[in-house]
Amino acid sequence: MQASEVPGASHARPGTLSGLRIGVTGSSGLVGSALLAHLRECGVRCTRFVRSAQRGRTPDSRIFDPRACVTGSAPPDLSGLDAIVHLAGASIAAGRWSRRRKTEILESRVLSTRTLAASIAQRAPLPLICASAIGYYGDTGEAIVDESSPMGRGFLAEVVREWEGAAQAARDAGGRVVHARLGVVLAREGGALHAMLPAFRCGLGGPVGPGTQGFSWISLVDAVRAIAHCIADDRAHGPVNLVAPDPRMQREFARALGRACRRPAIVPLPSPLIRLALGEMGRALLLEGAFVRPTRLTELGFKFAHPTLDEALRALVANPRA
Repeated sequence: MQASEVPGASHARPGTLSGLRIGVTGSSGLVGSALLAHLRECGVRCTRFVRSAQRGRTPDSRIFDPRACVTGSAPPDLSGLDAIVHLAGASIAAGRWSRRRKTEILESRVLSTRTLAASIAQRAPLPLICASAIGYYGDTGEAIVDESSPMGRGFLAEVVREWEGAAQAARDAGGRVVHARLGVVLAREGGALHAMLPAFRCGLGGPVGPGTQGFSWISLVDAVRAIAHCIADDRAHGPVNLVAPDPRMQREFARALGRACRRPAIVPLPSPLIRLALGEMGRALLLEGAFVRPTRLTELGFKFAHPTLDEALRALVANPRA
C-alpha cells in the first residue's frame, strides 16, 4: 500500500519531525522518558499527558483521564498537536496475576486507548502511535512469526487483541493508527536487563526454564528511534513489530549476557520454581516466548543501531559510556 492509500496520511517522511508538536502518554516510564529525550533532540515540541493526581506537572503537560469515556469527564485536550504516542498502561510484571491484577492490566490499556481514539474521532484525524506487544503471538514454539501471523493463545494475546481493537474509532474517522508491538526492551536504566544484571555480574545468571523459548528483544535506543520513525513515515500503519532482526532462544540470550559481563552463565532458574513463585505471570513472561521478525520495520527502511544481540549487549553492558 502506498502512502497516498493510507487513511489520514500527511505525506510526512522520516526525518521530518522538527517543528512538530507531539503528545505522549506514559512519559515517565522507561520507553516514554527516553522517547521524550529523543524527540526533543529531533526538534519536536513535546506535550506530556499526565493524571491529575500526578506530581511534577510542568507547563507543557495536560491532564489525561484514561476513563473519560466511562466516567463522562472531560476528554483530553488534543488541540495544536500533530500526533499522539500512547505508551500508558499498568505493568504486566509488577506481581502475580490475580483476577484483580489482570483486570487492571486490561482496562488500563483498553480504556485509555478508547478514550484517545474517541477524542481523535471528534476532531481532525491525528496519527496515533499506540504501544502494543508481541504477546499477541502467544507461545510460538520454534515457529518464526511476523505481522502477517495469526493471533496466539493466552491472556496476553487477548489483552493485545482488545488493546488494538480499542483504537477503532480513530481508524473509522480516517486517522492513521500504528500498533507498535514491542518485544523485550533492553536497557540498563530499567526493565528486564536491569533486573538481571546484578546476578549475571556475580556469575549467578543462566538459562530460565527450558531455555528454548523464543526471546525477541530490542534495545531502548532502537525502540524510541522506531517509534519516531513510525511518527514521521505516513506509510506506517497497523501492527509494526518493534523487535531486532536477531531473535534468540532464551539460553542463547543468557550466554550472550554472560559473555558481555565476562562471567559464566550456567546457573539455571528451574521451571517448577518459576511456576511456584510467580504462577501464570511467570509461565507467560518467562517460560513461554516467540521468535518475532520486524518485517514491517524493514519494509519501512528502518536501520537498527543494534541489529544483533551481542552488539547490543556490548553497548549496554560492556561499554560504560553507552
